[in-house]
Amino acid sequence: MSYLFSSDFKFRTWRRLWIALAEAEKELGLPITDGQIADLKTHAETINYADAERREREVRHDVMSHIYAYGLQASSAKGIIHLGATSAYVTDNTDILQMREALTIVRRRVVNIMAKLREFAWQRRGLATLAFTHFQPAQLTTVGKRATLWLHDLLLDYREIEFRISSLSLLGVKGATGTQASFLNLFDGDENKVNRLEDLVAEKLGMRKSYPVSGQTYSRKVDAAVVSTLSQFAQSASKFGYDMRLLQHLREIEEPFEEEQVGSSAMAYKRNPMRAERMDALARHLIINALNPAMTAATQWFERTLDDSANRRIALPEAFLAADALALIYDNIVAGIVVHEDVIAANVRRELPFMMTENLMMEGARRGGDRQVLHERVRIHSQAAADAMKGGAPTNDLFDRIAADPLFAIDRRTIEEMARPENYTGLSRAQTERFLAEDIDPILAAHREEIHQDAGEVRV
Repeated sequence: MSYLFSSDFKFRTWRRLWIALAEAEKELGLPITDGQIADLKTHAETINYADAERREREVRHDVMSHIYAYGLQASSAKGIIHLGATSAYVTDNTDILQMREALTIVRRRVVNIMAKLREFAWQRRGLATLAFTHFQPAQLTTVGKRATLWLHDLLLDYREIEFRISSLSLLGVKGATGTQASFLNLFDGDENKVNRLEDLVAEKLGMRKSYPVSGQTYSRKVDAAVVSTLSQFAQSASKFGYDMRLLQHLREIEEPFEEEQVGSSAMAYKRNPMRAERMDALARHLIINALNPAMTAATQWFERTLDDSANRRIALPEAFLAADALALIYDNIVAGIVVHEDVIAANVRRELPFMMTENLMMEGARRGGDRQVLHERVRIHSQAAADAMKGGAPTNDLFDRIAADPLFAIDRRTIEEMARPENYTGLSRAQTERFLAEDIDPILAAHREEIHQDAGEVRV
């Protein structure tokens, strides 16, 4: 990802664009020779940066500086480099090519996270755990079902990334204000040749098409849409990160903690969730950064203004680098996630009596009790059991209170038989199995060659 947004990738792509333009113009009849094309190709990869930098200090224009530098190397083609084009031909088309490749990297990262989460969800699809609303124990779910919530967010991100990749188009060859007047002049008013020129350039660069209309630049709403897509992934990663931090607080599930890792400079016993915390920090940066291209798109003037340029040179690379970093950390956590099943089971046992009260009332009514009376008794016993736990009681004694109440007429053995956690997880297991088989597995099968099993190294 870093290389995609490096100066080297950018300027090499500029030269690819100049070669594609020259080849297309030659094929459509302009007086450009095979020798000139060959000269351009000979020097496509060996950029004379010193010449370009020296020239830019004089003219203060990066595109003109690199045209000059390229002409020094490919001297026979000096006069036909950038023929008919304006600066946006290389800058904007390069941006599109960068974003397409960068989105492909993000998609590959997301698929790898999905593959690891899929295995995690499948292995623990039946492991009962507390489900929370408002971070208060609510009912039971399974660890695997909770993982499908993270996976579903990533599924939505994957589909959005796929759409963005498929919808990206080149600026094309539009000229100074988008009218293609310079190219129409080059081809002596032949509109068909101008249209064919744009198609040829797109084909040579591996793109299907160019945007049908533009000013000097492509609409900056394209940037806003792309970074919004990255922001959506950041939202998913942040949600996962916060969930992991809360689970680590509960001691139920932890991110990897290496043998020599230090959690705190003062409190040596601590195992801080530093990876998840870092994810949330980076996600916040990326989500907020989505405002940059949105504001840029909103403040453009007519066919072109230049106040977008400096902002985009920061905002776009930073968005992709942040997304890449988030994905690497996410992958690393999921690959080494630690589940403490005994703690999960203990937490379930502590809260399950409260979650069974409806069932206990129904069983008591079945045995001859008055449902409304039993409801009041459950309220009294539940509050007493909760108060006892808040006062330091080591266990939840609600079952004992119910068993001792003759109005329920339920013995302790029957209550224990009713207290099987798997009976209170609803369709968690079935939902997990169906979701993985129908929604996730087809995507993983389509990207089988891109999936790796090793955890990505945390380098962020």
